[in-house]
Amino acid sequence: MNPRHTRSSLLVGSLLLIAATGVSCFADSGDGGGAASAPAVPALGRVIPAPASVTPHEVPYRITSATPIRVPGGSRKAREVADYLADVLRPSTGYALPVTADTGADGIRLLLADEADLGTEGYRLESGERAVTITARRPAGLFHGVQTLRQLLPPAVEARTARPGPWTVPGGTVRDAPRYAYRGAMLDVARHFFTVDEVKRYIDQLALYKVNTLHLHLSDDQGWRLAVDSWPDLAAKGGATEVGGGKGGYYTKDQYRELVRYAASRYLEVIPEIDMPGHTNAVLTAYPKLNCDGEAREPYTGTKVGFSSLCVPEEITYDFVDDVIRELAELTPGEVIHIGGDEADATPADEYATFMDRAQEVVNRYGKRVMGWHQLAGARPVDGAVIQYWGYDETGDAEREEVVRAAREGAEVVLSPADRAYLDMQYPEVTDIPYLGLEWAGKVDVRRSYDWDPGAYLDGLPADAVLGIEAPLWTETLSTSTELEVMAFPRLPGLAELGWSPRSTHDWDAYRQRLAAQAPRWDVLGIRYHRSPQVSWPASAE
Repeated sequence: MNPRHTRSSLLVGSLLLIAATGVSCFADSGDGGGAASAPAVPALGRVIPAPASVTPHEVPYRITSATPIRVPGGSRKAREVADYLADVLRPSTGYALPVTADTGADGIRLLLADEADLGTEGYRLESGERAVTITARRPAGLFHGVQTLRQLLPPAVEARTARPGPWTVPGGTVRDAPRYAYRGAMLDVARHFFTVDEVKRYIDQLALYKVNTLHLHLSDDQGWRLAVDSWPDLAAKGGATEVGGGKGGYYTKDQYRELVRYAASRYLEVIPEIDMPGHTNAVLTAYPKLNCDGEAREPYTGTKVGFSSLCVPEEITYDFVDDVIRELAELTPGEVIHIGGDEADATPADEYATFMDRAQEVVNRYGKRVMGWHQLAGARPVDGAVIQYWGYDETGDAEREEVVRAAREGAEVVLSPADRAYLDMQYPEVTDIPYLGLEWAGKVDVRRSYDWDPGAYLDGLPADAVLGIEAPLWTETLSTSTELEVMAFPRLPGLAELGWSPRSTHDWDAYRQRLAAQAPRWDVLGIRYHRSPQVSWPASAE
């Protein structure tokens, strides 16, 4: 969780890079685009997230029609990564790129090796005249190395039709491993429903930037999005609405399993969230017996929060919780289930603590680890709980102190400060889709989203208690993939970098250069993005 390289060692490395490439550094400190005043980034390091270590040399590798993809050792998972890479490269290059288990010193080589310093997600990428070799200890590291290789190739490599090339990888060595174990993004499919294909599209975008966790917000006042056999009306009735009165929708269990499988193929773990005891109007619409007065609630299609609550004193509430968590645990190969717990304003404080005690016990009973929004810290977090902090500059000291106290007592913390990490907050300038986003936590520009340190964000929080960061994307105003992308890009890559890269690499002027260089890739991939005036964007994809 701590940086693998000190600030001084990175400075030495940077000076070596400058000497090797003839680059001069004249950085300004302003917020404007000004790419000419920012330090130039050597080609081998022009990727996001910033690698831990880059050592360039002058001899590149060129992919040609004779290039094989070699996976010696017979690992099925490594072969799957190689097949994924071939699927990326074949359409644009037009080359066969056969995947083979044959050993050899040429081509693109994916190697698994027991090198402890690479950890579970790290990799080493070496590029030279004869080969590009990605070495990792685990298949996840190979996959992350492949994402770096993609970014080292021209943006046209992302095309699904043949392009002329050439397909040249800069020469040198990248050594890389993540700062934090948890690098997440949340997608709210409850306020507006998103189809399996739309979620898969977002998963692919997250994978490009080495995000390893997809948190799905599956229930809220406006909709319930997962079939539950023991409570079928949760989906049939609770899933029939969304913000604005649309038709809503839900995932069958098979569809949900497919999302989990697809995410795993991109080395993302899915963390499902069932928000409770508040944010439950869709539940109370489907099952009146979970209301203390026994009366069904009307479907809700607005955006207000804090008005709903499960009936804490009634035992049937815990039958519901047990059934839902049991079925959800059966669908969850990962270790974590998120139980929400935020904005339960309609639940008295003593009842809130009672409910969270019992809900946490259910999660543990089914072999899963509890995660909850940071209000859980004000109750009684169980051993091993993960607290997700979503406060912002105006959050009171008492809430912050509760989180710090819980961390000192053993909880781990995922940081999602709303005025920096919430991707649904509006940009300061109007986008080409002007109705997108909210502003209750303020307007968040690209620099503010990037320019903070998770390890020092909450005063008094032990550094080793920070499990990582997450970028939530709430969807009160978002209903299409295009709208998701405009709000996520260009802020998502910066948040991904905060989770992955050593703190010592953090530099706004260098980062905005690397960010601008991503735009042609997004153009080829068909990703819509906001052209923030803080970045000097290229004029076109080519």
